[in-house]
Amino acid sequence: MQAKTPEQSKTILTDMVLPGETNPLNNLFGGELLARMDRAASIAARRHSRHIVVTASVNHVAFSKAVPLGSVVTVEAKVSRAFNTSMEVFIDVWIEDRISGARTKANEGIYTFVAVDDVGKPVIVPEILPETELEKQRFEAALRRKQLSLLLSGKMKPHEATELKAFFM
Repeated sequence: MQAKTPEQSKTILTDMVLPGETNPLNNLFGGELLARMDRAASIAARRHSRHIVVTASVNHVAFSKAVPLGSVVTVEAKVSRAFNTSMEVFIDVWIEDRISGARTKANEGIYTFVAVDDVGKPVIVPEILPETELEKQRFEAALRRKQLSLLLSGKMKPHEATELKAFFM
């Protein structure tokens, strides 16, 4: 199985925020944004694995900036690291200024997907070969996030979390 770059999984979804998608403050509902992020991330994971993928977890979401009614929102997703059958997908959310066209980062998230066959059994996925400095940073951090998640869930013992130990030493 040939390794792939994050760029090969890149998925970009662009849409406008409509009135039925907003809260009483006329900002995009958080759940609506999560759904858009999940769709983009699942496409990225499928592009990487070339298999059916299922959302395993939403590891992190930062709602840093409100997304107002009428905004043009772009959700960009790339696989940041592939493990055995799972993939971490990093999602960046951008708002486009209506007048200047300048983009501002509004939110980000990290989701985990598992590739499965037609009956739902996990399948092996290709490795990731990060190219850019940002891709390399996200790739390295993904292992720490995975170890922290396994540690907190009791699936890994503290002495086995080598990446986390190195982080504190």
